[in-house]
Amino acid sequence: MRTAGITRRGFLRGAAGASGAAAFPAVLRGQVPEVKVGAVHPVSGLLARVGQACRSGAQMAADEVNAAGGIRSLGGARLSLLTGDSETKAEVAQAEAERLIREGAVILTGAFDSGHTMAMAKVAEERRIPFLIDIAAADHITRQGYRHVFRNFPTSGVFGVKAIQFMTDLFAETGVTPRRAVLMHVSDLFGQTQARSLLTAHQALKPPFAIVETLAYPVTTQDLSTEVAKAKAAKPDLLLPITRPRDAVLLVQELFKQRVELTAIIGPGSPGLYEPEFVQQLGKLSEFTMDNVPWHNPRNPKTGAVTAAFEKRYGKTFDTNSGYAYEAILIVADALERARSTKPEALLEALRGTNITDHIMVGGPVRFNEQGDNANASTALVQILGGRARVVKPAAFAEARATFPVPRLWERG
Repeated sequence: MRTAGITRRGFLRGAAGASGAAAFPAVLRGQVPEVKVGAVHPVSGLLARVGQACRSGAQMAADEVNAAGGIRSLGGARLSLLTGDSETKAEVAQAEAERLIREGAVILTGAFDSGHTMAMAKVAEERRIPFLIDIAAADHITRQGYRHVFRNFPTSGVFGVKAIQFMTDLFAETGVTPRRAVLMHVSDLFGQTQARSLLTAHQALKPPFAIVETLAYPVTTQDLSTEVAKAKAAKPDLLLPITRPRDAVLLVQELFKQRVELTAIIGPGSPGLYEPEFVQQLGKLSEFTMDNVPWHNPRNPKTGAVTAAFEKRYGKTFDTNSGYAYEAILIVADALERARSTKPEALLEALRGTNITDHIMVGGPVRFNEQGDNANASTALVQILGGRARVVKPAAFAEARATFPVPRLWERG
């Protein structure tokens, strides 16, 4: 991670060097001050696994900063991660944000779900506490004129454009062009926003396929047989699902049962199609599924070290959820270092001046625009190959060649 000409490694090494007694003029020797950072994620409920991945990524980043000596400009202050569980409910996310602020959090991060994040953003703005969104795509979160809200994650608009671009490139390269696509999506705020963004991008970019049917379903659904039957009746050769983890599994199982023949399943941008449990539960049926998703850059030498450390510590795959939560805490540490203060206005000014050019997630430098978005946040197209998600586009980040068209679900052995 590079900021203002300083790499993240150099920042951490410098922080470690500042952790001696001479670095603590404002505190008693032997006492290390704390900076409390609030992190709210859905670690229980329908989204529990992804929330747990987020929490793990955030904690690992905080521990890295602390192991390197903390925030040197604040006398070696350690990051204390105050965690909250949204329970996969927006009203609980709001209450947890309030609680963490009462407990002394000087900045908030979170919250994975767009509805939860919107609730937290209102709290942050009302309480005048900085809020760095690690994961949440709905465009309108940062279109409210908020001063205290920043986002290091692609917006739904970016997802839509990138999805169409990646698919168009893939079809041109392989010489196989689907003509009829069905869009299926969960009906929560995230699903509705992502679907609208894809339809807008489709209309603007005019790819060679038509979206002949759009089907919405509740995020709590237990059965997708009716929706899949409707999709099959539309005779698509391409399926574009916007899912959550549990319904992604239900969807593929039902496609298998009803023998829906497709050139590919390509998620325009959503969790579910790359999650570890998706692969574990579906086995060979998960193979070749593609998803347009923010991801870590496999070509960055640092990525391998971070992913290995995460998997050794937690025994789980380092994915987009853990990756963006991890990166958010490092951005917070960078802002604290430059702010030399935990006061809200100083932190806000530091966040506005963020310029991190060396980081492990795909995309350009981390810089926040007037709306608070990292305009350089981007996505990659990943495909399940050999039981794990591999980047197949864009070429600058690719680690494997895409398989397209894909074998029929019922012919995979």
